Formats: sequence, C-alpha cells, structure tokens
Amino acid sequence: MVRNLLSIGECMVEFAPAPKTGLFQQGFAGDTFNTAWHFQRHAGRKWQTSYLTAIGDDSMSAALLAFIQDAAINTDHIALLNDKTCGLYTISLTGAERSFAYWRGQSAAKHLADDETALKTAINAASDIYFSGITLAILEGDARKRFVTAMADAKAAGKSVTFDPNIRMRLWTNASEAKTTITAAAKNVTRIMPSFDDEHMLFGDNTPEATIKRYQKLGVSEIIIKDGARNTLISSSGFMAEVPALKVKKPVDTTGAGDAFNAGYLAGRLNGLSAVASAKFAHSIAADVIKGRGALVPSRAEFQSFRNA
Repeated sequence: MVRNLLSIGECMVEFAPAPKTGLFQQGFAGDTFNTAWHFQRHAGRKWQTSYLTAIGDDSMSAALLAFIQDAAINTDHIALLNDKTCGLYTISLTGAERSFAYWRGQSAAKHLADDETALKTAINAASDIYFSGITLAILEGDARKRFVTAMADAKAAGKSVTFDPNIRMRLWTNASEAKTTITAAAKNVTRIMPSFDDEHMLFGDNTPEATIKRYQKLGVSEIIIKDGARNTLISSSGFMAEVPALKVKKPVDTTGAGDAFNAGYLAGRLNGLSAVASAKFAHSIAADVIKGRGALVPSRAEFQSFRNA
C-alpha cells in the first residue's frame, strides 16, 4: 500500500548567482517544497509525495507546475488562480552563508487555504502531513485559522502532522502574532522540527532543552531541535538524545540544509527507523546539500544504511 506525504506551502521562483560570473540563474524552490523534493527522492517506492499550494495562470507558474511534476511530485492539489503568479526571491552569498530578498505581492500561494473543501480533500487523501511557519505566515484573513483547525482535525483523525516553525520575522506583523500563531499550531501536531536560533530569537529560550520543555507542555510528542553545525537534540517516546551534525570542510552554500534535514528525518521515521538513526540519515543529506549550490542538491544517502544505527 502506497502512503502519501502531503507537504503544504509555497514554491517560488529563485534567482541565485552563478559561481564564476555572478549572473543570476533561475530555478524554483521554497522551504516545504525543498523538503518534498528530497523526501520524494529518499523515502522509497512505498511513498508518494504530494504538494499543496496555489499558483497563477501565467507562463512562469506553468513552468513551476511542470518543474514539480518532473520531480515526480503529485500536483493534484495545486490550485490555479487567475490574475496571480508565483512569488520570487533572490539569494546573496557571503562565503557559504546566504541572505534573501523576496517579492510576494501577487503570490497565489497566499490563498492556498482559501478553499476549505479543497484543503480537506487533500488532507483526507494523505497519511502524513508537513507544513512550516512560512506556510502559516503567508496566509491571509481567516485562512490561517482555517488551516490550523484543519491540522487539528488531521491529528485527531490519526494522521501524523509535522511542523517546522521556520521563523521568518519579515513575514509576520509583529512578534506577538508570530508567537501566538506558532504556539497554536504546535498544539495540533505530532512532531515539531524547530531551529534553536529561531526559538531563542522569538521565544527567548536559552537552551535547546528549554525549547523542548516548552513544546512538551503544548503536547508535542516528538521534538527535534536543529542547531546548525552543532548537535541535534531529540526528545521522543520518553527519551532524549543528541546526534552530532556531520562536519563539512568546505561548505559551499547552506541554502536549504534544514529543509533537506527535515526530509531525511521524515523519510527515516516514516519508514520505521529510530529517531537517532533518522537524524543521522538526515544529517548525511544536509551535509551533501551544503557541498553544492542551491537547495535542491541530490544526495546519494540511503536510509537502509542507517537502519541499525
């Protein structure tokens, strides 16, 4: 029986500088799409990856749709909206570290949860669901509340719901809005995968252990704290463990490393690996990603190699 991971969010037009010329090259990426892309490559034949978003009716949106289909990701739940387009961002690199500039004014993805029936249909077809704080931040009006309620219903129906808060303050009106929304969403998930720097910045957590305790109080059963090149801290099924990140001597571009880690971890866990083995597998994919440019760098890692870790 094929299981279905539904990833929800925004895939954007990406312009990144070429290595030698500095001229911008066009691609497509976005946090939850990056995770879907890597998951589809690594989860195995028992899995189908689907993506839920909204795009426009222009030629760039058509190219984006074709790109997602070429990645063997199901596009049945992608809405096409008139007079809208896809968002766009540029990457600037200082060494291996990146910064971004965004254009989202006419992004159709901001309306991905406007159609309640379509949202429920996509969720009902999935066995497992993945979304991020960016997914929440871009939603407009009542769509955000509708989305959080849909995640609560999915969890109540026995589906695994995974959430990466992925805090980008420029997308939120203020810190209070971000805190309130992320906390409300976290109450309705089974697994959360935050980055410690984000949690320290917004919630004031002084240690990864403090982040774990805060999310445990909200009822999250599995918590994976990413901490850059430092150890990943995991709390799951009553135990806590640290998993070291892999050292990369000459990182090229850290874009999408966290998204790739999330995909590897989910591919491991949803195929029956332990939390520790899944994190080791996830680190191997993330290490490969930062050796290349962009978020969608293929990795040869296979989770079977980590089964007995």
